[in-house]
Amino acid sequence: MDITRRQAILMGGIASLGAVGAGLVTVPIASVSAKSASALRDSDMPRPYSAALTIPPVLAPTNTTVVDGVRTNYYTLSQQAGMARILPRLSTPILGYNGTFPGPTIKIERGTKAILRMRNRLPATHPSLGHTLAMSTHLHGSASLPQFDGYANDLCLPGFAKDYQFPNFQPARTLWYHDHAVHFTAQNVYSGLAGQYHLTDPEEKGLLPQGTYDVPLTVSDAMFAADGKLGFDTRQQSGLFGDVVLVNGQPWPVMKVRKRVYRFRVLNASISRSYRFYLSTGAPVTMVATDGGLMPVAQTVANWRHGGAERYEVLIDFSKYGTGQRVELRNLSNDNNRDYDHTSKVMAFDVVDDPIDKSDPTWNRLPTTLIPSEVMNLKAAAATKIRRFRLKHNDVTNAWTIDDRTWEDVIASNFREVMANPALNATEIWEFENSSGGWNHPLHIHLIDFQILSRNGKAPFAYEKGPKDVMYLGEGETVKAVMKFGPHKGRYMVHCHNLVHEDHSMMAQFSVGLGPTEVDLNDPILTARPAWDDKGD
Repeated sequence: MDITRRQAILMGGIASLGAVGAGLVTVPIASVSAKSASALRDSDMPRPYSAALTIPPVLAPTNTTVVDGVRTNYYTLSQQAGMARILPRLSTPILGYNGTFPGPTIKIERGTKAILRMRNRLPATHPSLGHTLAMSTHLHGSASLPQFDGYANDLCLPGFAKDYQFPNFQPARTLWYHDHAVHFTAQNVYSGLAGQYHLTDPEEKGLLPQGTYDVPLTVSDAMFAADGKLGFDTRQQSGLFGDVVLVNGQPWPVMKVRKRVYRFRVLNASISRSYRFYLSTGAPVTMVATDGGLMPVAQTVANWRHGGAERYEVLIDFSKYGTGQRVELRNLSNDNNRDYDHTSKVMAFDVVDDPIDKSDPTWNRLPTTLIPSEVMNLKAAAATKIRRFRLKHNDVTNAWTIDDRTWEDVIASNFREVMANPALNATEIWEFENSSGGWNHPLHIHLIDFQILSRNGKAPFAYEKGPKDVMYLGEGETVKAVMKFGPHKGRYMVHCHNLVHEDHSMMAQFSVGLGPTEVDLNDPILTARPAWDDKGD
């Protein structure tokens, strides 16, 4: 329940904070500016560009096997409570993978399978919000079987563990893993349950920077209670907008960079906020990859609109800058955000004169022609069906819907109601119209990548001309995309990645290749159940 700041109950974990000011809880027409969302004293508020950027550790496999020539890596992660140092003097309780935010990065070669044991070692209920801390882990961007896709109602309770199987046969890409528990995804992800997952292959390695020069940037925003705990305010189920921008869990950090080309994997892990990133110098960036991996042709862009859950990989050439020069990554924002004094800032890069290894061909390479994935070769004429959907808001029930469907309808149907039932390997065109009024919706389709054909009847933005699994639907916008359904049969979710909207209840499902009376061999809830975790190492 949303309450005013004066009435805020500040408890452990996530604190409930209310609206910043009277009259600002209705649907906005455009971006709204205000001084602050946090209840921190000025001395406890972090200062931009005071913290160093931290890079999450890479998670090592616990074991590797090779059977019939197929390599499999085994990993273990624990969802557990932890403490984060975000603020100058105060500690912040979080829920994290291995107790950290972001969680460790998983890096794995294409063709190597992964089995990830995810242990739920969280308290029985959320420390402040009170809901049961049942979890469902989604590897966002993976063509996983339904029972390993993080289906919202495939819940793993505290004390249990589930072994997720990830096939990793897709082209190289930036994925991310996060909680997807039904009706509490926003609270759980905001608490810290998110991390990057990098699928690599020889083609990508030969084109783009690697190692130290391949940098994950997980961008999010937060608000804080007076004692340093996170504040949680959805502004009447419309969205959560913090006043502190975090990159890899640090507020407005600074990174030292050498005079060479860097690759940045930028993930928007904010609950509701979208960004419009640009460099303070006015120089463009080179966009080389989108959600589903490499673009056919690199794009030079001055700024890009970046919705929740989208991943964009950009190259920035720091060789043109002088030693000691600071280059800032800034945020122009978008309509339907709520902005504060410092949400126009993201992070900074300080150029240093450390030696450059010029035997690395990527040190000064800004490639143009890349590698088109299968979906980028799809033609609209190949589509056997065109489906149209509308994203709506019900002003009476305050529910967000796809057409007039809600996830409650799916539950009431015993998880049988679907918005579409494409055949296995069918090519279709799906068109989504945002008619919700005053909001943007980053819409995610599980299982598949798609190619954006048009935005409002015109060509997509330059930076969208790559394989996608999230489409940004701004206020009044219509997006048309072509996609091929496979390689698995079963049921998958479609939802808004403003996670407050997903939870209330802009989520539906589609089935691939299932007949009306066919037994679902990949039932997402019943096929691969969690097991009691003995908590052994």
